Formats: sequence, structure tokens, C-alpha cells
Amino acid sequence: MLERSHGADPEQNRVRLEQLATYREGVLRRAAPQHGETLLDVGTGDGLIGFGALPLLGDSGRVIFSDVSDDLLGRCRQLAEEMGVADRCSFVHASADDLSAFADGSVDVVTTRSVLIYVISKDAAFREFHRVLREGGRLSIFEPINRYFADGPGSYWGFEVTPIVNLVQKLETTYHTSDPEHPGPMMDFDERDLFRMAERAGFSSVGLDLEVRSEPGSWFTTWGAMLRFAGNPLDPTLEESMEQVLTADERERFERHVRPQVDRGAGIKRWAFAYLHAVK
Repeated sequence: MLERSHGADPEQNRVRLEQLATYREGVLRRAAPQHGETLLDVGTGDGLIGFGALPLLGDSGRVIFSDVSDDLLGRCRQLAEEMGVADRCSFVHASADDLSAFADGSVDVVTTRSVLIYVISKDAAFREFHRVLREGGRLSIFEPINRYFADGPGSYWGFEVTPIVNLVQKLETTYHTSDPEHPGPMMDFDERDLFRMAERAGFSSVGLDLEVRSEPGSWFTTWGAMLRFAGNPLDPTLEESMEQVLTADERERFERHVRPQVDRGAGIKRWAFAYLHAVK
């Protein structure tokens, strides 16, 4: 996650961080953390939301960083020590659908960013969010809605690939979401499902903001960044996928067709995501 999300490319990482800063602002604005409150950041990753929340919580506020990855929690702990805020932070190994490490009504705010797309039991996660919040506590989440732009047969990451669609189909067999009969947690929901799950969990007030856009351009700054990029931590990088399923001639053919489009920024950028905010 710390490297493959931007292809270990500094410029790609700069663009990524600018994008993530927008998502963080959206989550925190809807969460409205107050001085002295305790915020639980579920699936914290490298702490994007949690560290952004600390200044809003004031000197008496606390952030609990939780994740299923001990390595990522260790990274957050290291950053907290470097920033001199470790005394206001705690780090807990927990999954979104099992927050049993936390007592009922023990936190004021729950936040997540791109977490439920990895969770099979989304309803269970919403019930846990509701349980650990105090009365009047707030939930604020950000989730990509991948159903909107599942690449068609002639598109790959927004690039036109009709002449090499057979190669793209081979690459897609290496992804964990490749089975259309069992799409997995990344593709088994949309914004309406999120809204209904929040209501079923018992939240008294639920709001949702959806953004769907398409514009010319490329998600990648260079061909090298695209090669070393993984769409999510569960999938191989493009380079790894090519090594797994394409012959040397096929890899050359794929690069000859796609690389010029990357170099020109000639693709189409599409995205769809939802901010959901709720009150217990």
C-alpha cells in the first residue's frame, strides 16, 4: 500500500496525495470533530484521516488508529512519534466488521476511507460503527463506487485497447475481482446499498453525497508509474500481471499500444465515489 498505490514514483505520489487531501477534507468536514472528542479511524492505512483529525480535536482530543495490518499500524505509530503526538494516539488491531476491542458508546466519531470495499460483511461493519458510537456520535465515510465504471471490453484504466483486448482479458484473470459471477466486496454494492445499510444499522439521521465524473486525461504520470501500480493491495501490479500471463511478444505488443497513450495523457479519467455521514 505504501508504495504500490503510486508505483514508487515521486511525481505520481504527489498527484495522489493532492487527490487524497480532497477526500480527507470531505470526510472530516462531514464528521465535524470537536475539541476533546475521541475519533476512531477504522481501516486507517497510513493514517490519512486520523492525522488530519488531530488538529481539529485539540490538545485534549484523541485518535484511535485501527487496522487489520500490524505493519500499517506500526507505520502510524512511527509517524505519531515523529510528529510528537503519540500521547494523543492509540493503535488497535481490528477489522471493520469486528470492533469488539471497543466498548459500546466509547467514541464520539467514526471515520473510514475506502475500507468497506474490502469488507464482505458490510452490514456487520455498519452495526459495529453504530455500537461503538455514543448517542449523538457521528459516522463519516468515503467509498469508491466501482460499479459505475467497470472497464468495458475496449477500455483499460481509461485507455483505448480494442486491438489488444485479448491481452487485457489475460491480464484481468490475475485480478481478484475477475469472476463476474462472484464480483467480491469491491463490486457488490453501490451508494444506495450504503445508505440502506446505515439505516438498517440504526442511525437516526443519514446523508449521502455522490460524485460521478469523466474527463480527458490519465491517472498515470509515466509509463513506469503505471507498470508499478496496483489498483488495490489485493491485486498484483501491472508489471507483475504481465509477467504472469503474457509472453515476451505479448508484453511488447501491449506496451507498444498503451505506452504512447500514457505518455500523451490520452486516456479518459472516470470516477465515482460517495461520502456518507450519519448520526446515532
